[in-house]
Amino acid sequence: MPLFSEGWHFLLTLSQTNVQPMNNYISENKDRFLNELLDMLRIPSVSADPKFKQDVLRTAEFVADRLREAGADKVELCETAGYPIVYGEKIIDPNLPTVLVYGHYDVQPADPYELWNSPPFEPVIKDGKIYARGACDDKGQMYMHVKAFEVMMRNNTLPCNVKFMIEGEEEVGSANLGTFVKNNKSKLAADVILISDTGMLGNDTPSITTGLRGMSYMEVEVTGPNRDLHSGLYGGAVANPINILCQMIASLHDEHNRITIPGFYDNVNELSKEERAEMARAPFSLDKYKQALDLSDVHGEEGYTTMERTSIRPTLDVNGIWGGYTGEGAKTVIPSKAFAKISMRLVPDQTSEEITEKFTKHFESIAPGSVKVVVKPHHGGEPVVTPTDSVAYQAAARAYEETFGIKPIPVRSGGSIPIVAMFKSELGLDSVLMGFGLDSDAIHSPNENFGVFNYMKGIETIPLFYKYYAEMSR
Repeated sequence: MPLFSEGWHFLLTLSQTNVQPMNNYISENKDRFLNELLDMLRIPSVSADPKFKQDVLRTAEFVADRLREAGADKVELCETAGYPIVYGEKIIDPNLPTVLVYGHYDVQPADPYELWNSPPFEPVIKDGKIYARGACDDKGQMYMHVKAFEVMMRNNTLPCNVKFMIEGEEEVGSANLGTFVKNNKSKLAADVILISDTGMLGNDTPSITTGLRGMSYMEVEVTGPNRDLHSGLYGGAVANPINILCQMIASLHDEHNRITIPGFYDNVNELSKEERAEMARAPFSLDKYKQALDLSDVHGEEGYTTMERTSIRPTLDVNGIWGGYTGEGAKTVIPSKAFAKISMRLVPDQTSEEITEKFTKHFESIAPGSVKVVVKPHHGGEPVVTPTDSVAYQAAARAYEETFGIKPIPVRSGGSIPIVAMFKSELGLDSVLMGFGLDSDAIHSPNENFGVFNYMKGIETIPLFYKYYAEMSR
């Protein structure tokens, strides 16, 4: 029997079939699709805080149940040293291509709660947007794939095999995912990885993310005296760890907003003028950007545009700083300790190991003798650029063009998804980053939201990716 005969006969049938039945199914089930997402958003699956452990586990069960209902086989909760990974699959013909869908069901902490206009785990729909922690990152975008799979299964239009790997630790660095991938290469064997954990330029300007920055995340501790001291009796004679820490942090950038760590830029891949000119074709309004963020001006490395600063250039930012007394009223102390969390976004060809080592060495070297410094690495990830000439990218582009009516623009994102590089190194697979979020979705911030339009458009577009990927892989 000729190779692929049964599978490709099915594909030929599919290619001749109008997608209207799938769109009708989506329209008929829109309210249910929304309500299921809202139910999941009500579960506070904050992986960073142990007090939410049972909620994180409950969310994993939720995802597993919905995959089973949608038609997946072999759905299981794969235990790890941390939170479980939800795995499911539908193999319709081993000879057909296989898509591995990755997403995550954990969310960022919702703090500070007082800055939310509505409770972060009591989702509301207002002005066409779903407001809740995790609405966009990544429950809403991940769940689009579950529902898109259901759409294809119910309409008998799934054109290739699909596997799901949905983890619960992405927001804390995916510490156990690498081990799971290394130990389950046969289970995860596929032809391409499909991810929706990114965004696009706008609802009228679809785009596909083709590059991600890497990450090196550090925590620093500065210790002065062996206890908190009276600032009147000791002030001026003893180093204040908060003052010292602020001085050390301030020294990490020069007057041109370049990072001062020796060797930090040694391996940065500099784009050519032609490549930068191509990037500049993407529509961007600096005035609207500033207005959206209530800024009088932007800030960043000299010689680069805002779009370049947030995509092709490395950065260093303080994500949190604390120490001393922060309660109501006054307490005049020189604190014993001060702390900060610092993240560095990396670009090709930097590595997290290299930058972590250089940061540690430099930060320790600039500490005055009046304090002691401890640098603790948390997690890291590698930058990645995905090809735009692959079958998978072209299939995604055709899918977007069909549902949005305009060709998507390839763009590089400033965010990090460390596992994309790991998938490439461990599984040998490129990823297609089909994001449907917007910059205005406030991910990681109070009032995170995700457009109902975007959620439904994702469910409509993803089946077309499968259709075209299967057809073009012949």
